[in-house]
Amino acid sequence: MPAEGPRGAKLNSRWLTIVGIGEDGLAGLGDEAKRRIAEAEFIFGGKRHLALVASFARGKQRPWPVPFDAGMAEVLALAGGNVCVLASGDPFFHGVGATLARKVNPREMYVIPAPSAISLAAARLGWALQDIEIISLHGRPIDLIRPLLQPNARILALTSDGDAPAAIGRLLTELDFGTSRLTVLEALGGPEETLRSVRADAFDLENINPLNVLAIEIDSAPQARVLPLTSGLADHLFEHDGQITKREIRAVTLSALAPRRGELLWDVGAGSGSIGIEWMLAHPSMRAVAIEADPARAARIGHNAVACGVPGLVIVEGSAPKALARLEMPDAVFIGGGGSDAGMLTAAIKALRAGGRLVANAVTLEMEALLLAQHTKRGGDLTRIAISRASPVGSMQAWRPAMPVTQWSWVKP
Repeated sequence: MPAEGPRGAKLNSRWLTIVGIGEDGLAGLGDEAKRRIAEAEFIFGGKRHLALVASFARGKQRPWPVPFDAGMAEVLALAGGNVCVLASGDPFFHGVGATLARKVNPREMYVIPAPSAISLAAARLGWALQDIEIISLHGRPIDLIRPLLQPNARILALTSDGDAPAAIGRLLTELDFGTSRLTVLEALGGPEETLRSVRADAFDLENINPLNVLAIEIDSAPQARVLPLTSGLADHLFEHDGQITKREIRAVTLSALAPRRGELLWDVGAGSGSIGIEWMLAHPSMRAVAIEADPARAARIGHNAVACGVPGLVIVEGSAPKALARLEMPDAVFIGGGGSDAGMLTAAIKALRAGGRLVANAVTLEMEALLLAQHTKRGGDLTRIAISRASPVGSMQAWRPAMPVTQWSWVKP
């Protein structure tokens, strides 16, 4: 029985064909791909792709609109017909196939992928895909690459244009990875394919094809800014004015917050933003909102987020609970500052989704009293965290205790 389309109508089975096409054009297409393109009533694609198949495509050609319509309205309007979409390489690797799959039942699609630019780059370099880091910087900030800058790492990055490789080279040099080897792979799979290599701190390549993949072989100086892979980054990795959840407390706090893929955190009274930043570093899908009343600290949070490779951290400048009013419902809430302000804790508890986690830290007696009251009323876990550090006392060493922290963690029923 035919599947139902987006408008509820019964459709021809597999009315939508998605064909991956490389820089080699027709030469890289198999017979089935050519047949489906030739028989299609409507063919969508970029102007470059449409030109590659113009010699045998008989249907009406429709270039993608500018700006690109992520809703795919024109394609969906033809549901049930004979429609073909041309895509770069593998349609489901940062491609249009994934966009269409959110609108069209996969059982209505026939997909013929071609090798992605990443697969072609790995083949040219002899790199095993399972052993390298892969990131798309196409239309995204290059700062996202920062967490991947690990000693001896190999990285393949999709870029936006011919200027991106030089910009990444400058960033690596700034972070003391300047001796890293960069290979720019241009127009992969086509007649103009080119591979050129250079050190990051000596980048002098010119006239780079906008269609490029950047391969990076990391070489780091001892002082390079390497972001450790565990929770509890060193305090010096964050700009702060003293208002920061210290390293050891931060590690315990993130453990209690228990990040899970794709979740949203509210970091209330964010200070330096360290909790929200480390939450986002746990996985590329993580999201966080830092709420901070002090304008200088809010600006500092933005700097820290970029420096740690999570420029997508959302910063809300304002005082809670008022600043929480229009925010998306969170999966977890951390209260590090301002928790004793009137209505703050109650508003956070109310906003949290069912099954969400709330963690609040107290260093003042007033905030601790609030947490003790909430624990009595709602349950959860109370933890006292006391840290001491060795420091000089004359010619010797002694323990100096930091202010103890009382932590309440709770899961909303």
